[in-house]
Amino acid sequence: MENDIYQKSLNLLRENKVRITPQRQIILKYLIDHDNHPSVETIYKALEDEFSNLSVATIYNNLELFEKLGIIIQIPNQDGGVRYDFFGTPHFHAICENCGKIVDIFYPKYKEIDQELKNITKNQSDFMPSTSRIEVYGLCNECKKQFK
Repeated sequence: MENDIYQKSLNLLRENKVRITPQRQIILKYLIDHDNHPSVETIYKALEDEFSNLSVATIYNNLELFEKLGIIIQIPNQDGGVRYDFFGTPHFHAICENCGKIVDIFYPKYKEIDQELKNITKNQSDFMPSTSRIEVYGLCNECKKQFK
């Protein structure tokens, strides 16, 4: 299944006339294979031994491209930074208000809810929505135990 997702993502790059470089492949593969919602630094540290000529700038540039094509999304981090998430299967996020842990929540009606929010926004304002993110905040199990 992950290989199918990887191939679909590569096809999306090709359809958009994006060259498939080794750097793009390794970054994309990392994002598909890991659900840790990594920062640029996390990706860099994970891949630097395997791909020694990979720079932080290359990672930033490719993440920007992937986001523009809808392959990934950015998730704001508690410390003001950004984390990234592969978005091959649209989903929303549960985010811990205490430790910042992010959990993917898959819901079969996600696309309908997302479209409804965009329609409401369009109907109640002169705003033309293009993308949205759905996030639910609270406490993860580990943090709930700390507050009992």
